[in-house]
Amino acid sequence: MRLTTKGRYAVTAMLDLAIHAESGPISLADISNRQEISLSYLEQLFSKLRRNDLVVSVRGPGGGYLLSRNSAEIFVAQIIDAVNEEVDATGCGGQADCQSGEVCLTHHLWCDLSEQIHKFLSEISLASLVTRREVQDVSERQHRREREKQESNIPVSTVA
Repeated sequence: MRLTTKGRYAVTAMLDLAIHAESGPISLADISNRQEISLSYLEQLFSKLRRNDLVVSVRGPGGGYLLSRNSAEIFVAQIIDAVNEEVDATGCGGQADCQSGEVCLTHHLWCDLSEQIHKFLSEISLASLVTRREVQDVSERQHRREREKQESNIPVSTVA
């Protein structure tokens, strides 16, 4: 099955946005730091996510991105589709030229599997992921690391 980093990173970034939704607009730099995804890559992804009405941008100081609607109304398959990613279990990329330019014996099986995976991802909302205990645990770990990093960068003033 092929799901490239584009799809994985888009879902990860959108989940990060959903987790921090109450904090107001979230900068791509914050997502980049927490999720260890290149800022320039996030900019490309969010351009597509914005064009597909999954996020809205807020300009100016304190700006960033917000989910365009409630996280219960945004599904993983929508995110993957928005960044032009396909969930494809075929060996031919869905081209039906698997065996010397023709359909192989199992092509339709793998097409059916791809459809089932897409259907499965269409039923998983960001809200349902946010409430998962393991997602919350990872988010808490990321926040601890972020606080530790900030604390270690605070200059210690000396009193004379």
